[in-house]
Amino acid sequence: MSRRGSETLRKVIEEFNRLHGSEAEARVLELKGDEVVIEFEGSFCATCGLYDYFDDIKWEALDFGLELEPVEVLETEEDDFEHGRYVVRYRIGKKPGLKFLD
Repeated sequence: MSRRGSETLRKVIEEFNRLHGSEAEARVLELKGDEVVIEFEGSFCATCGLYDYFDDIKWEALDFGLELEPVEVLETEEDDFEHGRYVVRYRIGKKPGLKFLD
């Protein structure tokens, strides 16, 4: 990803956190080639679908002219107090399908 693309991704994460920060925060764990790994952590809205958060960042990215497509949930951790941590791999550019690790 170019330097400009990395800056755009930073803005996408900032905007996601501004809009969803009371429920979930995102941060980039790894950026390599045409993939980015993003960690989501928080209490998440109980009435919203959990995976909607993973798609929401995709829609935020489109607003900034960046195309992200979630392709794989790499890690999930949940505690007893409605708190969780999820690590999701995204492809930069449109690719179909989100798969889950067992």
